[in-house]
Amino acid sequence: MVGTRMLRLALVAAGAVGGVSGAAYGLLNGQSWYARRAIGEPTGVPFRADGVHLPDGTGPVAASPTGEAPVLFAVLGDSSAAGLGVDAPNELPGVRIARGVAAELENPVELTTYAIVGSTSRDLAAQVEAALVVPPRLALIIIGANDVTARQSVADCAALLGDAVGELRDAGVGVVVGTCPDLGAIRPIPQPLRSVASSWSLALGRAQRRAVEEAGGYAVPLADLLSPEFLTHPQELFSPDRFHPSAAGYEAAAGLLLPALCSAIGEWHGPPVPQPPVRSSAAEARRPTSRVVARLNQRFGRHRSS
Repeated sequence: MVGTRMLRLALVAAGAVGGVSGAAYGLLNGQSWYARRAIGEPTGVPFRADGVHLPDGTGPVAASPTGEAPVLFAVLGDSSAAGLGVDAPNELPGVRIARGVAAELENPVELTTYAIVGSTSRDLAAQVEAALVVPPRLALIIIGANDVTARQSVADCAALLGDAVGELRDAGVGVVVGTCPDLGAIRPIPQPLRSVASSWSLALGRAQRRAVEEAGGYAVPLADLLSPEFLTHPQELFSPDRFHPSAAGYEAAAGLLLPALCSAIGEWHGPPVPQPPVRSSAAEARRPTSRVVARLNQRFGRHRSS
C-alpha cells in the first residue's frame, strides 16, 4: 500500500494544512519515528501470474486450449495493483479479477501486469505506452499511495491519472481505476498523525475520481468503500508488513472492482452495478485535518481558529 516515506510526508501535510506549532510538530515527528520502528521496511517482490486464465478458474496457461481468442486485460499502477503482500500467485488481485472476468464472459482472459512497486502517477505514462503496444480490451489502474508519500501535488497527480485514462479510452480500452486508499486505516501510525495522512489520501482519492470520470473511465473509490472493513479487521485484511493488503484484503477489493470492469466493456450480467458514494459515512465521520491541527496547537499552547 505504501512505504514508510508516508510518515515523513504527513509532517509536511500537517504544516501545509494549518501551520502547527513547534511542540505539536515535535509530537508528530516523534510519532513518525515510532511508527517507522513499529512497521519496518516491506520485503519481497510481488508474484507474477501473467498469461491466459480460463473460465473454470485455472491458469495461467500459454494459450486457450479451445483456441478462443482471449480478452486482453492489463493491470497498471503501484504495489497494490501488482499485489505485493499475498502468499501465493492465485491470490494476486489481477489473477482474481482475470478469472472473474473470464467466468462472467465465459471466455479466456489474458492478464498482463505493467504495475511496478513504488510507482507514482508520474510513472503511468510509460506503463500506458507499454500496454498500448497491443491495446487491451480492459485495463485496471490502482495508484495514489506513493503520490502521497512522495509529497506530490494532488491536482497534478489527478491530472496525470486523467491523461493516462484518456489515452487508454482513445484507444478503445475500457478503464477502471481503484482510487487512492485511505492511509488512515494503517493502525501502526498513531493519532493524530494518522488523521493527517488520512485527510491527504482522501483528498487525492476525490480528485482522482473527478479526473477519471471526466476522461471517460470508471472510478471505484476504494478508500470510501473499504476503509470500514480495514479499520474493523486489520489482522485479517493487512499482510504481515501492516501496510499492504493481505490475500483477504485484495479479495475484498477485487469484489468491488470486478463488476465495474465487466460493466466497462458492457459485459456485466449480474445485479446493477451500484453508483459508488461520493463519500462514505465512515469518511464523513472523520475530523478535518485542520481541526486536528488546531487541537494540537491548542494543546501545545498555540491557539488557532479552525
